[in-house]
Amino acid sequence: QVQLVESGGGLVQAGGSLRLYCAAFGSIFGINTMGWYRQAPGKQREMVETIFSAVSTNYADSVKGRFTISRDNAKNTVYLQMNSLKPEDTAVYYCNVLRPSGLGTMYNYWGQGTQVTVSS
Repeated sequence: QVQLVESGGGLVQAGGSLRLYCAAFGSIFGINTMGWYRQAPGKQREMVETIFSAVSTNYADSVKGRFTISRDNAKNTVYLQMNSLKPEDTAVYYCNVLRPSGLGTMYNYWGQGTQVTVSS
């Protein structure tokens, strides 16, 4: 079992910055990909950025050049640096991790979510 604890959300003006944190606890060995998803009112959850290594990341076109994901494997933590925030970035942001089951599949874990609100 993996438990995820998120923090760093809040209210910020357009053009401002926030940094999200997500720490993993429990059965943390062998964690594969870590990342961030978000869900805005009236919309489905979407991928923001994911990371396997410093040179292996994936990101949504809407955040390219503005958001940067990173991870600290020693601390079992993933970060999302969000710059040049826009009102359309307003959403609940969820941490996600994938961990091999040992049976040829992946376990998928989610954090409780942290609210990010960007005022215009």
